[in-house]
Amino acid sequence: MARKSRHEQGSPSPNAGGGRVLIARFGAAHGVRGDIKLWSFTESPLAVADYGPLEAADGRTFELESVRTQKDFLVARVSGVSDRDAAERLRNLELYVARDRLPPIDEDETWYISDLIGLAAQDTNGVAVGKVTAVHNFGAGDVLEIAPAAGGPTLMLPFTGDTVPEVYVSAGWIVVALPTETDDVAGDRTDHLP
Repeated sequence: MARKSRHEQGSPSPNAGGGRVLIARFGAAHGVRGDIKLWSFTESPLAVADYGPLEAADGRTFELESVRTQKDFLVARVSGVSDRDAAERLRNLELYVARDRLPPIDEDETWYISDLIGLAAQDTNGVAVGKVTAVHNFGAGDVLEIAPAAGGPTLMLPFTGDTVPEVYVSAGWIVVALPTETDDVAGDRTDHLP
């Protein structure tokens, strides 16, 4: 079960400044006339064009002249990009907008994914688990990365209603249902070498 969140998602980049939110990423060139694939992280993918100029972490700005759907991605025409080589140089460039340009939200019902970064995480018994350090999406849904309060390797938990049943952005914390260790159901298996 997916969580109800605004997908003007991405986490702010360490180089982008806390006031900007990742909303898109350029992909490969598309054709020979400067069109480029665009991966939108907005709730409605075509809404990426509604925010005006988009900014890279290095300060460059990009005006989207047009955006159209193509299979499972968007294709954008970018002002000043007129050939395949220019489009290819933008590959994998992340695009941001200022947080104040995003629509307001009601934190009791929904939130921006970037709002989760920095929240304290506690288990269902109220015990401190750690702190959310990042939100990733590797294609199968959002995943929270949590730095454990006791130290050690980070925890990667799916951001679902079952795993994260409660989110209190304004209070600064979330509840996580940690996976429990299960008995080895294949304990009587006999794996031997001949």
